[in-house]
Amino acid sequence: MAEPAESRKPRVHVSAEPSPRQPEIENLLAESRVFPPDPAFAAQANATAALYEEADADFEAFWAKRARENLAWSKPFETTLEWDLPFAKWFGGGELNVAYNCIDRHVENGLGEKVAYHWIGEPGDTRTLTYRDLQREVSKAANALTELGVETGDRVAIYMPMIPELPIAMLACARIGAPHTVVFGGFSAEALSGRINDCGAKVLITADGGYRRGKEVALKGHADEALALTPTIEAAIVVKRTGTDIPMVDGRDQWWHDLVDRQSEDCPPVAVESEHMLYLLYTSGTTATPKGILHTTAGYLLGTSFTHEAIFDVKPDDVYWCAADIGWVTGHSYIVYGPLANATTSVMYEGAPDTPAWDRWWQIIEDYKVSILYCAPTAIRAFMKQGEAWPQGHDLSTLRLLGSVGEPINPEAWLWYREHIGGDRTPVVDTWWQTETGQILISPLPGVTATKPGSATLPFPGIEADVVDEEGNSV
Repeated sequence: MAEPAESRKPRVHVSAEPSPRQPEIENLLAESRVFPPDPAFAAQANATAALYEEADADFEAFWAKRARENLAWSKPFETTLEWDLPFAKWFGGGELNVAYNCIDRHVENGLGEKVAYHWIGEPGDTRTLTYRDLQREVSKAANALTELGVETGDRVAIYMPMIPELPIAMLACARIGAPHTVVFGGFSAEALSGRINDCGAKVLITADGGYRRGKEVALKGHADEALALTPTIEAAIVVKRTGTDIPMVDGRDQWWHDLVDRQSEDCPPVAVESEHMLYLLYTSGTTATPKGILHTTAGYLLGTSFTHEAIFDVKPDDVYWCAADIGWVTGHSYIVYGPLANATTSVMYEGAPDTPAWDRWWQIIEDYKVSILYCAPTAIRAFMKQGEAWPQGHDLSTLRLLGSVGEPINPEAWLWYREHIGGDRTPVVDTWWQTETGQILISPLPGVTATKPGSATLPFPGIEADVVDEEGNSV
């Protein structure tokens, strides 16, 4: 969860200094139309205006209530927040397990046969995993890590394509309290080795390769180059995705299907403290040297699950698709942890939006009856250039909410998205946040907020925003 400021509320500082491209952006922000919430949508929305009032009245009580209601605790927390600028500690004294919260409790509550992921490979292969499937596969993968000597607190690096074994590996780490660091599959061997060395990872989980725009992406070769420079790695687990012939290093490398598939399906989740590190994710920051962003367990899981529920208005029968890559924070928070904590059915796609043609996304939405789509403005603008004929060729009527993430969305793209993808009826939630925050901080609430194209509108309930100059002074 986002760290609070001296007022004991999370405070977002946005610089007022113009960037070199700001004049261009200002020219695009001439759209003055406002879109109020549809009354029918507002009547059934998860989030109401009362959330703002509740958070303003008692900030700590607001988050404590959500923590008790939304998360399953092995040991109840004793304090909500300990704040010593710039450090915040959430839910002190509490213990829990992320994998249990994302999987086991749903199975125990009768949702074992509910679909967790509809996965589509770029070549057209598909897999469907229920929550019971996830429980089984995550437990086996966690036992495999334990067999390799991974203990609570040990780091595990993950370098994989967008295949189901990626979230399974992340949740396996969480199940035994081993922090993971996921490295985007498009990064080089040098980038991979630098991240492994910085975090001191003990095991690497990778794949022979993946698919992107009709071509195989070789991952194992890059991994081998990286591991020649990473003395902390003791073992590597390799998923067979493409079937390409690759070298395996004796005594270090094992195939996933050999190691994981023979493991027991029983792996009790390890309860960890609220502030136990869940993962490290590296971002370039202000220099070329990657910065490891550390997210802990309880605050992060609450922040992602509650924002996911409130901003995307997720219902039990929704099919939700965050069209990001898990190698980035958007994928961590809104493909894996937030949706699974809410027992959501998600779509996960391996490949590019233009392969084999520019209607790949729209075909997936039609096939799986996707009701919520969350993607980047870059993708929306790319679709705009291809014209409306591609989406018009598919039934997108199941969509009821659209989201934008990753960069500012210009009004033209916002309006095109709403009109041609949302049928000129769906709310559009433009979300602002960062790798450092781990969760959405500024966004409309779809049943509450009047939206304006190009604007992320208001801070989420429990978040306080401010605009400051380079010295940190409010302006």
